[in-house]
Amino acid sequence: NALVEDYESQLDGKKPKKDLNLNTLRNNIAKKHFLSNTPPLTAIINAVPEYYKKYILPRLIAKPIRSASGIAVVAVMCKPHRCPHISYTGNICVYCPGGPDSDFEYSTQSYTGYEPTSMRAIRARYDPFEQARGRVDQIKSLGHSVDKVEYIIMGGTFMSLPVSYREEFISQLHNALSGFQATNVDEAVLAGEMSSTKCVGITIETRPDYCLDQHLSDMLRYGCTRLEIGVQSLYEDVARDTNRGHTVAAVAETFKLAKDAGFKVVSHMMPDLPNVGMERDLDQFREYFENPAFRTDGLKIYPTLVIRGTGLYELWRTGRYKNYTPNALIDLVARILALVPPWTRIYRVQRDIPMPLVTSGVENGNLRELALSRMKDFGTTCRDVRTREVGINEVKNKIRPSQVELVRRDYTANGGWETFLAYEDPKQDILIGLLRL
Repeated sequence: NALVEDYESQLDGKKPKKDLNLNTLRNNIAKKHFLSNTPPLTAIINAVPEYYKKYILPRLIAKPIRSASGIAVVAVMCKPHRCPHISYTGNICVYCPGGPDSDFEYSTQSYTGYEPTSMRAIRARYDPFEQARGRVDQIKSLGHSVDKVEYIIMGGTFMSLPVSYREEFISQLHNALSGFQATNVDEAVLAGEMSSTKCVGITIETRPDYCLDQHLSDMLRYGCTRLEIGVQSLYEDVARDTNRGHTVAAVAETFKLAKDAGFKVVSHMMPDLPNVGMERDLDQFREYFENPAFRTDGLKIYPTLVIRGTGLYELWRTGRYKNYTPNALIDLVARILALVPPWTRIYRVQRDIPMPLVTSGVENGNLRELALSRMKDFGTTCRDVRTREVGINEVKNKIRPSQVELVRRDYTANGGWETFLAYEDPKQDILIGLLRL
């Protein structure tokens, strides 16, 4: 009722408009009705009358940044399995935690089992339907729209798993949104097209050696729209010494194949790997953004973490490896972000691994925020897609675009010609919409 009264008071042109302070309102309601606890946000959302929901819910959203881009991102995990390149390299990457043979029980490869997505997957016993349905319901209960959902499939190299498992997993993801119980991928995708909650994209994490022509064809059939490809370093010696199991040349070829097949491509890069150093790190990111052999649509920056049970932990324990200092790492990330071209999206700047599990490495949970602040000291700005996005700017900075115009940028990448069309407010550097051709 208090929310309805507040909304109706806003309709009265004689009264001055004011921002709703939700925490103050919750406390006032609790005091007024002598409640022992302040009502949780989910209870308030459920109590809003149907007629008022479209007006009031946008003001009640918890963590509004999550759907500021217009899409609800749902991360799910496939079952734990061994890294496929163990069979021909003899071991996993030196920095990689998790997996069936690790210190972290029941975790997937490269995860500890204590990340939020990992814990949801473990609670659901890695059942894809339970993971997807539970997360969608949770996001909806926090006031977010779930009309458009994008899945991210995590948990190691999904395409190395048996075909039968992959097809069942993908079918259940589509079934979780449509409500149908399709028995194969083709039926599930078709049913999903008629659902009120649409799967508008699927992202699959993979490696260059599991991104060949047949893998690409299978992923297109699944409804996959974007690939996240583990690269980690552009130096052949570093890829070899960290037991990566593929070459940098294979990375460039994979990017080309994926782009030719119509996928958006995001890569994972790891600064602060052994035997690299600050200058080489900065040089490889400069090479990444300037060399047409790379230049992907997006990037995740994962500074190296030392976690017990890994080969890197032994190097650190015996004094053969040492991380950058926190201040030096913030400097490096700030300088990397200054290199990002306006057509690239930086999805993440650090892993979602709980800090108590990190023996050495990143010491701040808000590394991106600290790096952006350091950029102001340097007199530089980050112009990646996410930073300039209209929804992000409206939520974080309370800035809305005023003068919007069409901007075209052309560049070469991955053996082809790329065109990046965008409606932008050039004066405020706000991005309203984009199209990649």
